[in-house]
Amino acid sequence: MNSDHLRPARSRREFLCQSGGGFGALALTHLLASENPVRAEATGPLAARRPHLRPRAKSVIFLFMEGGPSHLDTFDPKPALEKLAGQPIPDSFGQVITAMGEFKSPILASQRSWKQHGQSGLWISDWLPHVAGCADDLAVIRSCWADGINHSTGVCQMNTGSILAGRPSLGSWVTYGLGTENENLPAFVVLQDTPAQVINGPRNWGSGFLPAVYQGVRMQGGSEPIPHLNTPEGITERQQDGKVSFLNQLNRKFAGAHPEQSELEARIASYELAFRMQAEAPDAVDLSRETAATRRLYGLDNAETSTFGRMCLQARRLVERGVRFVQLYSGAGSRWDAHENLEKNHGSLFRQTDQPIAGLLRDLKSRGLLEDTLVVWGGEFGRTPMSEKGTGRDHNPTGFTMWMAGGGVQGGQVIGTTDEVGLHAVEDRLHVHDLHATILWLLGLDNMDLVYKHKGRPERPTLNEGDAYQKITGTHA
Repeated sequence: MNSDHLRPARSRREFLCQSGGGFGALALTHLLASENPVRAEATGPLAARRPHLRPRAKSVIFLFMEGGPSHLDTFDPKPALEKLAGQPIPDSFGQVITAMGEFKSPILASQRSWKQHGQSGLWISDWLPHVAGCADDLAVIRSCWADGINHSTGVCQMNTGSILAGRPSLGSWVTYGLGTENENLPAFVVLQDTPAQVINGPRNWGSGFLPAVYQGVRMQGGSEPIPHLNTPEGITERQQDGKVSFLNQLNRKFAGAHPEQSELEARIASYELAFRMQAEAPDAVDLSRETAATRRLYGLDNAETSTFGRMCLQARRLVERGVRFVQLYSGAGSRWDAHENLEKNHGSLFRQTDQPIAGLLRDLKSRGLLEDTLVVWGGEFGRTPMSEKGTGRDHNPTGFTMWMAGGGVQGGQVIGTTDEVGLHAVEDRLHVHDLHATILWLLGLDNMDLVYKHKGRPERPTLNEGDAYQKITGTHA
């Protein structure tokens, strides 16, 4: 027997420290058992957990168009823009505040042509001919609104629910609430189309005050999806396993003396996960195993669509391997921000993304995965009906469009409306908190029951606000 375990405390402070840990463990056991029986059944921070409600979806693919795509030129046609083109916005709209102060600029007509698509007759512009072919799978939400007027606050809120930095991302809340169904890959993965930094950087997929183990992991293509993941040359699997075990032993010893540092537990978990990923992750992103027809479906044979096409195909491979939340950034570095030359800007970006997104929807559907996978499309806000610099549009957080598909969502429907020029959401208005609550509800999580105690207060993913738009399933449940 090791006599160190029997060594008496040398001071009153040491006695309290040693015994306090035991009392804390007793209290924690009671809280877990009484306040959240679902979590009490789980073992480990990432163990799969029962949802609060019947889930419609098992995973999410969030297609984030960073910079703010124009709803007025894509999914929300406004004939009034042509009638009022060149005129200032009517006084009846009241005071209009925009990011760049362009509220006195004349209204800019849309140059798009519009058609109704599918049996549902959804109006979609000619910028999205491929996605238009999937119209009957889309629930187009025209009445979104947010609080962030610039990119930093808008992207922060669309990811975390708040315009202020420091809160957990939606993907982190999902991982905290449901855990993972795959022990060899991260539960929350982020991909982006350029090396440029997304506005706000990694905090968009950070865990905030949640334990660090719930943060997202940014992956890239190629044989090494995470830098420095591969085993160094000349190192055997047994040697690598021994090295990881030794590091974990040192880390756990330190963690035992510093239980308040969740980052260390996350580091231990990441070492263990990285060891398992050395075999699994390269396979998950190895697109050479896909058929030529599948690669063409996503546009991998075209230089313009190949980058985002690879990301969409990787997303499908990840969710079919049990990854819970996958977020894809198009236009990393706010490239959708069309303050001028809207036609050139959006035209180029839609040529890059339209076919891959449609390919993703069709591929998921053909494999029976769409019914379990919620696909979300949108940016941090929309664009104004007024022009900027004569050829662009300013930021518009008061009324914009997002769409959802799969995951129990009834396709071929339009939810909500904006006013006659598309400036403000006016019917079935859905704030970012409502959007997040709806995504969580489709995954089987109640946004008001998903709670984490932080500094003595209960924290929820939607800041104690937001209601799930349950009619999105078409069942009025």
